[in-house]
Amino acid sequence: MQNITKITDGLIYLGGNDRRIALFESAFSVPAGVSYNSYLLLDEKTVLFDTVDSAVSDLFFENLEHALAGRALDYLVIHHMEPDHSATVFRLIEKHPNVQIVTSQKTSGMLKNYFPLSCENVQVVKEGDTMSVGKRSISFVSAPMVHWPEVMMSFIPEEGILFSADAFGTFGALGGAIFADEVNFERDYLDEARRYYFNIVGKYGIQVQNVLKKAAKLNIKLICPLHGHVWRKDLGWLLAKYDVWSKYEPEERGAVVFYASVYGHTQNAAEIVAAELAKRGVPVKVYDVSHTHVSNLLAEAFRYSHLVFCSTTYNNGIFISMENFISDLKAHFFQNRSYALVENGSWSPQAGALMEKEFSEMKSMRKVGEKVTVLSSVKEETRAELSALAEALTADFGA
Repeated sequence: MQNITKITDGLIYLGGNDRRIALFESAFSVPAGVSYNSYLLLDEKTVLFDTVDSAVSDLFFENLEHALAGRALDYLVIHHMEPDHSATVFRLIEKHPNVQIVTSQKTSGMLKNYFPLSCENVQVVKEGDTMSVGKRSISFVSAPMVHWPEVMMSFIPEEGILFSADAFGTFGALGGAIFADEVNFERDYLDEARRYYFNIVGKYGIQVQNVLKKAAKLNIKLICPLHGHVWRKDLGWLLAKYDVWSKYEPEERGAVVFYASVYGHTQNAAEIVAAELAKRGVPVKVYDVSHTHVSNLLAEAFRYSHLVFCSTTYNNGIFISMENFISDLKAHFFQNRSYALVENGSWSPQAGALMEKEFSEMKSMRKVGEKVTVLSSVKEETRAELSALAEALTADFGA
């Protein structure tokens, strides 16, 4: 049975939720699922903005036909060719063979890669182009590398509606309400919005800044992303989050202790540092990098200002889960943070020096305090060094 939602007069939400998916893009854990959003505009012409993942395709087509109510589908606007939004394009064309596809030049090439299309019904548009669909017009905004090179957004100036592709999205299925102001977004969804941003888009901060500059020139009243809630209130708050995130600035003042431990001794050192920080009034969190999904670790590292990395030495290197985590940070252009190091080793501790080398290759990373070396287990003298490290971090935190 169809399940559509009216967004404004003439604009209808056609999306669906996948709560059975375990890994989004086979990489990111999504315990609360994910939504796939599609929108239909009813004017003198009918315009569909993107399709959906095959996981919700049956509901999508039932929604579409119900919303069209017998009308022909005139246009399909493709903002982004990733299959979670375009997997059903060919099936759509089979059902609506006369539909005109409107998209960017790069997307038109990708269409041929994904589907056996002649692309005769493809209308290529570029930034600044405008098309009339009746009472409304649609203008197009290029958004390359947010987060694929072909991405574009579209804007209805008469009503201030921005179709933002993957920007401003979030992990997590929608719980009935499709508008962000109908839920406690900051409490229930902000963590997933942050994790979504830094894992999906976070590497491309410069490109996001370019899009934010373009958005500032538009009179935006409604944001319709391809994942997550539709925004009609508090747009300034949302845009401010993206501004901070895309500048690689800490969102919050606080400390995070990340540790990789085999038999518990490195964990003990990490817990001591965290306790000493807490005693000094520094907000602190602790994560076992071998237990917590790396997408969560990445988001927390980008969130806070001060980080402590504690790793045992393993095969003369950094313990594998910590090594993978730091590699992921590096791949996402992690920068502009204060950090401290704790290493462990029974005969040749080397993890600290190797971690420091990795961070020295990242932009604007500042080491705080002296590296603490644990020889197998924490002794009284080592505990004093861990306390001194916490003191150095606290002093830096208050600077």
